[in-house]
Amino acid sequence: MNTSALSNSATAPAASVLGRLGLPMATREMAARRWDVIVVGAGHNGLTCAAYLARAGRQVLVLEARERIGGACTLEEPWPGFRVSPCAYLCGLLHPVVIEDLNLPAYGFRWTPALPGLFVPFEDGSYVQLFEDDEACEAEIRRLAPQDVEGWRAMGDVMRRARDALRPAGAVGGAYSPADLWLGPPPSRAEIEERLAGDPEAYGLVFQWSMAEYVERYLTDERLQMAYLGQGVIGTFASPFDPGTASVNFHHSSGRLGGHAGVWGYVQGGMGMLSFILADVARDLGAVVAAGVPVARILPGQGVELEGGERIEAPVVVSNADPRTTLRLLGDAADPAWRAQVEAIPMEGCSMKVSVALRELPNFRARPGVNELHHRGQINTPLTKEEWRAAYAAARSGRLPDRLWTELYFQTAYDDTVAPPGTHLMSVFAQYVPYHFTQGDWDEGWRERAGQVALESIARFCTNFPDAVLHYEVLGPRDVEQRVGLAGGHIFQGEILPAHMWDRRLSYQTPMEGVYLCGACTHPGGSVIAVNGRNAALEVLRGSP
Repeated sequence: MNTSALSNSATAPAASVLGRLGLPMATREMAARRWDVIVVGAGHNGLTCAAYLARAGRQVLVLEARERIGGACTLEEPWPGFRVSPCAYLCGLLHPVVIEDLNLPAYGFRWTPALPGLFVPFEDGSYVQLFEDDEACEAEIRRLAPQDVEGWRAMGDVMRRARDALRPAGAVGGAYSPADLWLGPPPSRAEIEERLAGDPEAYGLVFQWSMAEYVERYLTDERLQMAYLGQGVIGTFASPFDPGTASVNFHHSSGRLGGHAGVWGYVQGGMGMLSFILADVARDLGAVVAAGVPVARILPGQGVELEGGERIEAPVVVSNADPRTTLRLLGDAADPAWRAQVEAIPMEGCSMKVSVALRELPNFRARPGVNELHHRGQINTPLTKEEWRAAYAAARSGRLPDRLWTELYFQTAYDDTVAPPGTHLMSVFAQYVPYHFTQGDWDEGWRERAGQVALESIARFCTNFPDAVLHYEVLGPRDVEQRVGLAGGHIFQGEILPAHMWDRRLSYQTPMEGVYLCGACTHPGGSVIAVNGRNAALEVLRGSP
């Protein structure tokens, strides 16, 4: 490799090279230096952790196995002129404390809330637009199902009460409070129960209810119930009829980004820009980020060994890798009880991402037009309750369902910099697909078929599909595992049902000497949050002078 060329990439703004930073120095130079901390994996949490540690004066080295940084939150160019976020696509749970502490806006971080909310068309030709604005949303509920207005209000109220109890806003409208349970060590169930004391509905939402129970408790219109069901299983291999799935909806509705409670939105330039910005921040604070440097072993208390055989010394190693990958890197050095804990985590992915280049946005029969308000929100193609049960049963048995639930996002509705003029990008998040097929595998025709089923599931609501499709790329759980490095293809490094949340996620500090975790397997869980990396960094700083 040309070391000088790689050095040029390593000093350029990460976005200018789409995250392909290369080597900032030869590996022998890295091995010759003494580091305070090595971070394994340049995903967004690893980069956040590195930035905080470097800001505290630690000598930090980040080692990324792939040629491109960002992990599941990155940008690629699969087709000329199209800048695609292949996994992460929308931003809502990024913690405001990280934005503030690391001054991300000064590095170009821009976020636009998707205030049109969630558009859901139905096969009978009706639709609902669930605006983020309560007054506008109530008008939609009144139009579609007037008998459910009071129930819809009560449904939203319990979500707000739970969020305010566990993740209170700061004083005078601030985005966060020191009492936010996402900050610092994970809370125990007893601490959470104390916050929710006297509110049995909030307790049910956070700990007990299925998503179906949640919607059926407050809503009577079958279409309106269908509109919400998918929000309880995002990234989760569970049925919306399984206990605890309402808590998945709570997790995804508990953000306070930009002062908007529970609202999601778009990062200017694509989601991967966040990782690229974090890399620039970390490097400006003194961290060294190296890409294309696979780690072969984590050596507790000593550092790491690279696949090329070089050893790089550091008393502390922080793994941003998923826990199964971290376990593999530790090998025989892993504590037996910790090994058993990791092996018990459900980590089989069921989500599929389809990136689609379009000649025009989808034209929905229920609400015609190819550049409308609903394209600037999220769009769900719903399943009936019977279809949800059938799809879950099929995937659990290793079969591809006949229909998929899809959630659609259109970066180009806000930001025309990520696609050639006159074209659009559509991100499709779909469930359920199996990790294992009973017959064949993803490389034996199932990938193409799964992509077709996802597009067919959208096309039944549209007049211009598949004609509007120029290109598409499918990432099933196996692809996420192989391309991004997430074991089992699980986008959250393990399930986020109540039995696996809060103090039941893996601790930042492991039993192995000097070995820490900072990924989504730690509190507060999965999605692009970044506070996992921040919390882990503070844990490291508490443990070392």
